Amino acid sequence: MRTIAIVNQKGGCGKTTTTVALAGCLADGGARVLVVDLDPQAHATLALGGVPELIERNLYDVLAEPGGEERLAEVLLPAGAGIDLAPSGIVLSALEQRLAAERGEGRTRRLAACLSRLEERYDFALVDCPPNVGLLTFNALRAAQEVIVPLETSFFAIHGGQRLLETIGLLSQRLGVKPRVRVLPTLYDGRTRYARDTLAEIREIFGDACFDTVVRCNVKLREAARLGVPISRLAPSSNGAADYGVLALELCASHAAQEAALPEVWSRDAAASAARPLAGPR
Repeated sequence: MRTIAIVNQKGGCGKTTTTVALAGCLADGGARVLVVDLDPQAHATLALGGVPELIERNLYDVLAEPGGEERLAEVLLPAGAGIDLAPSGIVLSALEQRLAAERGEGRTRRLAACLSRLEERYDFALVDCPPNVGLLTFNALRAAQEVIVPLETSFFAIHGGQRLLETIGLLSQRLGVKPRVRVLPTLYDGRTRYARDTLAEIREIFGDACFDTVVRCNVKLREAARLGVPISRLAPSSNGAADYGVLALELCASHAAQEAALPEVWSRDAAASAARPLAGPR
């Protein structure tokens, strides 16, 4: 199972939209997908048709106490063909404080321990993180092999993205993990010169850490969230469905290339590769 955390401390950048739309496109391609809603706002739960107030048990019941790994499967909800949901709720906001009162590294390992029980059940686990870098996000980074940072095409988003990648790098070293981190340009309006110039700047700054895929502004994405279905199932011919379909293909293609190159890379210098710090912005 590939565990991918979708992270950005800035709201309104397309984080939840990316989680849900990507889940739909991957599932449409035959993958088994688990969406983990780690945001107390429960937007991914809402965007997949759930009603947080009516859900009796959510991730809080799984992560609040040590040894909750076996309970994750019990709270999962079906969210359409090929997609299961680990739901969230406002009570999850209390989990941050509860974990902060504990000591030791176990408080950042809980999600990883839970997901390890489901590795044979799913091809992808997509973790929608809260809009801050706290203990819930720490849990996501500990569990993930990959990180996607949705970045809207604006000047302030670029500055925040650079700081966020630096923060993720420092946290990854502290947690002893080394996820692959990539930036996804979102909310792109190619009709404006400002957006085109900003996209060029994003590609120049982040280099190989930037996806080739660009997600365009598309009202259908908002409609899909309101109706509780992935964009590929509401409007398969829309720009939003096309963009996230390309992202799904790029993820699968890049993973295949990485897997093919892995023996050669590790045979050159496995120890040096493992010790190398996480790459930051270029």
